Amino acid sequence: MARYTGAVCRLCRRYGDKLYLKGERCMGPKCAFERRPSPPGQAKRFGMRRRRVSDRALQLQHKQRARASYGILEKQFRRYYKDAMRRAGVTGDTLVRLLEGRLDNVVYRLGFADSRAQARQIVRHGHIALNGRLTDIPSCATKVGDEITWTDKGKRTELVKIMQETMQGKEIPDWLGVDAATMSGRVIAQPDVAQVGAKFDPAVIVEFYSR
Repeated sequence: MARYTGAVCRLCRRYGDKLYLKGERCMGPKCAFERRPSPPGQAKRFGMRRRRVSDRALQLQHKQRARASYGILEKQFRRYYKDAMRRAGVTGDTLVRLLEGRLDNVVYRLGFADSRAQARQIVRHGHIALNGRLTDIPSCATKVGDEITWTDKGKRTELVKIMQETMQGKEIPDWLGVDAATMSGRVIAQPDVAQVGAKFDPAVIVEFYSR
């Protein structure tokens, strides 16, 4: 499956906000956005006037932030938008719930990974089971009642021990339940949009695709 393989810190600088794409690194002094918050590319010339950002450019920026946050390319992101359009309710909120319901995101939200990129890798390597069955598809949609556990292969890795030690300091959203002792989690409700802490405005993304 296609995915972005470039420098992720460059994305934060490009879109003008910390997207926390590298987990713990984003929290410390090594964060590239903290050291150099200016956009990548040619340095600004002295005295150059700042260009006004158009409404269309702002909409594009929010859409790109959402894509970068969840590690999704354009074609797949557009499919999520079309799916949200077909469903009842507010399209923007539905879009966020679909993105939050991805298996790799749920693994990240449960505290089993420090970033969505790491969660994607954990899933792809066959370390996660969904309802008792090994599932190596990061985009697999979860639903209320689903149980997420580590496979026998995953339990034998050093990573599961590290994650178990660091889970105490992580904030788990209310729509998920987790048992740190057994390293298992469950989807107990629909994703709460208010708890997502999104770095983008879903309503603006809907405006972008509606034009």
